[in-house]
Amino acid sequence: MIEWRDQGILLSARKHGETSIIAEVFCSDKGRHAGVIRGGTSRKLAPVLQPGAQLDVIWKARLEEHIGSYQVEPLRSRAAQAMGDPLALAGMTSTLALLSFALPEREAHSALYDTSVTLLDLICATDAWPLAYLRWEVQLLEELGFGLDLHQCAVTGDTEGLRFVSPKSGRAVADHAAGEWKARLLPLVPCMVGDGQADNADIAQGLRTTGYFIEKWVAAGQHRPVPEARKRLVERLLRS
Repeated sequence: MIEWRDQGILLSARKHGETSIIAEVFCSDKGRHAGVIRGGTSRKLAPVLQPGAQLDVIWKARLEEHIGSYQVEPLRSRAAQAMGDPLALAGMTSTLALLSFALPEREAHSALYDTSVTLLDLICATDAWPLAYLRWEVQLLEELGFGLDLHQCAVTGDTEGLRFVSPKSGRAVADHAAGEWKARLLPLVPCMVGDGQADNADIAQGLRTTGYFIEKWVAAGQHRPVPEARKRLVERLLRS
């Protein structure tokens, strides 16, 4: 029997049989990992096993390749806190959907896990989370091996006046070096590299850039579309 214990974020839960669910949990040390929770549809567990919940989990299986089963101890819920705010709910849903969509199964991403916990807690606590979400998408790409080089111009090597990102290389381009290619380049908003505050329109512009690379580098490799939850978040940001 194989057994381990970890903490994790509940990404999704779907019914399995009469009383069980299959839960997908993004764990601190074990990565995105599925398991059966017996009795997960019970009156005791169902209300707390909502996507976004923070869990203490014990996973057991006879063999490593088996789906295994979870014993769970809910640590805190997040869904109820976000439910009254459509934008916050869209942010949480997009975060969970992208983690489920993009992360390889059972591959540890501890730094991304820590940032994801912080982001989800921020979504529940303040209206200032969209900027953290944008930077989280930048980190997500980096964790998957598709890091953007946003601190130096790909053409001149300059570190000032960076306004665009090359859709081919993911590298920054300075305004004075863009030339006739300017219309084909993606926007580089200053807040993507930690420069100051930004309104939701700026953040949506930044998400246009990260979304392009999620589509090009992540979704294309999986032959699946980017989750609709992300599109809905960007649309809400533009309306807010």
